[in-house]
Amino acid sequence: MKWQGRRASTNVEDRRGISSKALMGGGIGTIILALVVMLMGGNPLEYIGSLTGPDTPYEETAEHRELAEFSMVVLAETEDVWAEIFSKELGANYRDPTLVIYSGYVESACGAANASVGPFYCPGDEKIYLDLDFFTELKEQFHAPGDFAMAYVIAHEVGHHVQHQLGIIDEVYSYRGRVSGAEFNKLLVKMELQADYFAGVWAHYADRARLLEEGDIEEALNAAMMIGDDRIQMDTWGYVVPDRFTHGTSEQRSSWFLRGFKSGTIEDGDTFNAPELND
Repeated sequence: MKWQGRRASTNVEDRRGISSKALMGGGIGTIILALVVMLMGGNPLEYIGSLTGPDTPYEETAEHRELAEFSMVVLAETEDVWAEIFSKELGANYRDPTLVIYSGYVESACGAANASVGPFYCPGDEKIYLDLDFFTELKEQFHAPGDFAMAYVIAHEVGHHVQHQLGIIDEVYSYRGRVSGAEFNKLLVKMELQADYFAGVWAHYADRARLLEEGDIEEALNAAMMIGDDRIQMDTWGYVVPDRFTHGTSEQRSSWFLRGFKSGTIEDGDTFNAPELND
């Protein structure tokens, strides 16, 4: 991706090096995120316990400095694209999200979290939370290298912000407790696949602006494949439990990103009524 020298977003909070002592008490926010971890198939007790750990001083490396700059440029590109789409397709104003870059531990309106949660979007404060070490994990653990793999991750979280502004997240969570756990997970999958689609829409505009380089789309598709529920479950457990999917299979995630890339419009991204997702 041709990102050097381009505008960097100013909608960024750098919380790296902030003490985690404020997180030690837990509270209702921690419980909320623990429930999210449970829905994703994790152990909430392990999650809560992992929040209480020793503070470690943060020293910015040259690699982290470049990753932070890259993330701010990608965010700026999403701001421009979604402002244009909201105006052109919806006749509405787009509110920019804020990117919070942290190291190890962070407080959000959705609760306290640590890096093991991975990048996440909190609709309560309209912020995206990112520990830059995740990009190393993406490359080494998930075998998804490349700058556009990282851009895809950020664009996916921005996709959740778009969903929040469209009222989709609130609608999905209104079904929590009203339907079975398996049915609610299906709604979560459709929501995540739509965020993948929206990431593809952004990539469509980035390509139109001649920001993409050879192999970029393949990097994003590979990342989507590597973080599919079926692949992660197989790698972790050795078997697959579809009822516990919360993000979609590798094939679904990559295909919906590609649909967004080819379409470039919001209107073609209705995952909730897609026949192939309602079997």
